Amino acid sequence: MAILAHVLQIVGWWIAPLIIFLMKRESRFTSFHALQALFLQILYMLVMGAFMVVWFAGMFMTVGHAPAVKGAPPPLGFFVLMPLIWLGWVGLWGLMLVAAIVYGIKAGRGEWAEYPILGRCARSVLKIGPRGAAIS
Repeated sequence: MAILAHVLQIVGWWIAPLIIFLMKRESRFTSFHALQALFLQILYMLVMGAFMVVWFAGMFMTVGHAPAVKGAPPPLGFFVLMPLIWLGWVGLWGLMLVAAIVYGIKAGRGEWAEYPILGRCARSVLKIGPRGAAIS
């Protein structure tokens, strides 16, 4: 189930890790990995939301500053900003894909591998120490 928590986040976004987290609360190992995947998906949604805000702001800025002359070429900012935002979206999704596969493999090996910052957050929420030791 810990493997599924990581791998299913590719297609199930935050819903799959949340379901696994709620179903397997008795297993510290599975709940740790599912909570990490859930935190990663929440962070991913926040970053993607920021990309969307920048994208909409860029669209409105280019439309607002476009010359009103008929037949004028599109603004240069449109051709610079939009591909950069698109590359950010694709790059972030690729990073999510790699992280899900790598940490899914580590969970399959039985490792208590943790995401760089989110792993500590998951440990503190679940009140577990290294290698799943309970903290009072």
